[in-house]
Amino acid sequence: MARYRGPKARISRREGISLAAFGNYTGAALKATQKKSYPPGAQGQRRSFSKPSEYCKQLREKQKAKRIYGILEKQFRKYYKMADKDQMATGDALLVVLERRIDNVVYRSGLAETRRQARQIVSHGLVNLNGRRINIPSIQIKLGDKIEIRDKSKTSPLFEEVKKKKEKAPRWLKVDLKGLQCEVIRDLDREDLERVIESQLIVEYYSK
Repeated sequence: MARYRGPKARISRREGISLAAFGNYTGAALKATQKKSYPPGAQGQRRSFSKPSEYCKQLREKQKAKRIYGILEKQFRKYYKMADKDQMATGDALLVVLERRIDNVVYRSGLAETRRQARQIVSHGLVNLNGRRINIPSIQIKLGDKIEIRDKSKTSPLFEEVKKKKEKAPRWLKVDLKGLQCEVIRDLDREDLERVIESQLIVEYYSK
């Protein structure tokens, strides 16, 4: 399946949650997150709406996680296999792997407004990891890694507002927004994970 490039409001409505892809939530983006008693789509009100099965719940949770982090099925399944070998509970380990993607770290640090923007920033080679230029959004960061916007890009209008923001990064990151850089200062644990995702449902989906 190719990467979805259509309206983000549509898939937010489908998953019943804001997918953090809009920056400032206005208009269609805000409306998309409102709960309704019928399925999404032009014909939603005309279709019968039965209680979802357990499989449906598991599938939707997996799809939601993929869309939040902007990942396709093949890579997501690879992450699940990595998590299944971890000593941590598989569901939590999966979320840790997703959080440790470098594009997610750029987003979490505040250097980007959305994960989608963070992915572009990394893909376009605007980021240094431990002093080396990288352009692969899926790189897994580790304790002690330092991420910085490249000197040539620091004067870009893209980062002018970032420098003025207050730092609200998670506790596993040390952030300097004025310097457009951050450092991983501790490992992630269960308290650091994205709790809008019911990871146990994803484990149940792949365990069949």
